[in-house]
Amino acid sequence: MALINDNYLKLKAGYLFPEIGRRVRAFAEANPQAKVIRLGIGDVTRPLPPAILKAFHEAVDDLAKVETFAGYGPEQGYDWLIDTIIRESYNPLGVQLKTTEMFISDGSKCDCANILDIFALDNKVAIGDPVYPVYNDTNVMIGRTGEADDKGYYKGIVYMPCTEANRFIPALPSEKVDIIYLCFPNNPTGAVATKAELAKWVDYALANDAIILFDAAYEAFITDPAIPHSIYQIEGAKKCAIEFRSFSKTAGFTGVRCGLVVVPEELTGKTATGEPYSFNKLWLRRQTTKFNGASYPVQKAAAAVYSEEGWRQTSEIIEYYMENARIIRQGLASAGLAVYGGVNAPYIWLKTPGGMSSWDFFDKLLTECNVVGTPGSGFGPSGEGYFRLSAFGNRDNVEEAVERIKINLR
Repeated sequence: MALINDNYLKLKAGYLFPEIGRRVRAFAEANPQAKVIRLGIGDVTRPLPPAILKAFHEAVDDLAKVETFAGYGPEQGYDWLIDTIIRESYNPLGVQLKTTEMFISDGSKCDCANILDIFALDNKVAIGDPVYPVYNDTNVMIGRTGEADDKGYYKGIVYMPCTEANRFIPALPSEKVDIIYLCFPNNPTGAVATKAELAKWVDYALANDAIILFDAAYEAFITDPAIPHSIYQIEGAKKCAIEFRSFSKTAGFTGVRCGLVVVPEELTGKTATGEPYSFNKLWLRRQTTKFNGASYPVQKAAAAVYSEEGWRQTSEIIEYYMENARIIRQGLASAGLAVYGGVNAPYIWLKTPGGMSSWDFFDKLLTECNVVGTPGSGFGPSGEGYFRLSAFGNRDNVEEAVERIKINLR
């Protein structure tokens, strides 16, 4: 009989969002008359912008003609898309990248998990708490950790609490670590890091030969010009950081699937014998072996995001979601809740009233307000007593949900 990967059995419970889905389905089946408003999982609700949809259709039509048919593309992505992203998204930030340093993928969630393929298991990993569950769970799945303790912390991972006291910006680890996960704008807290704060992390990584895995999936939602959009805006970051970006929330590609990874050529690690080796070369080898590339129509649609018309339409949708965030943030604050995020990020992080547990507050909102959010404890032990709401809803639903919550809390 084949043996299973026992590391999966270390995971304490089912993945957060399927558990939310299970509870919501059970409630809806028992209460078919209820109008349930979902502000939980960060899925978008606005349709693809017209300019992007047009490029998508034209690319599909290309596949119907011999002269424009596209089969297997380069596993790392088409140069015309990579060069467009570098020119339109990175160069305006003062960041210069080579075409060979960017890799197009089918989404940053996969990339954040797959990147572990090129790191040895005996690296010590540090992650924020609360945190996007993928960072934690994939390290458990590959066997980097021991069992979890009663709080849910896994032996072998260094957890960095993100609390009100530190404005949800983790402190530098007190012990040496090799890999550091950072996510700004943050999911779930909505916190952002200043240039000075990111510089501390880059300095730490350079001093300790550590690698930063920087998740910038929500950088397009930054409205403050003083907040960095990329880790590479920090001097020295190309020597110590890998950056992930996504089209999912930026351009509504949650069902289309496209993301990217930047692995600078000057970024190196050590072999078992102590020799330096390029992470860029390792990731290229990994992708060309295990990945066939994002599809041609998807990459054409992604390129259209950066056209003049495409970016104008995309920006309008981002502004729509950020107005939703403002409505949620201000509405709940007026109801007396302690509310964070929602300014440079599409997530609102709130403190549950009266010391209520995260899952109890989830059940209260679902059953009494028919509103779905995400329990903070699902993102880690330090998320207990907090709750995440997403701005990716339709305006009418967002306004109705806020009013329902305000009435319930009076």
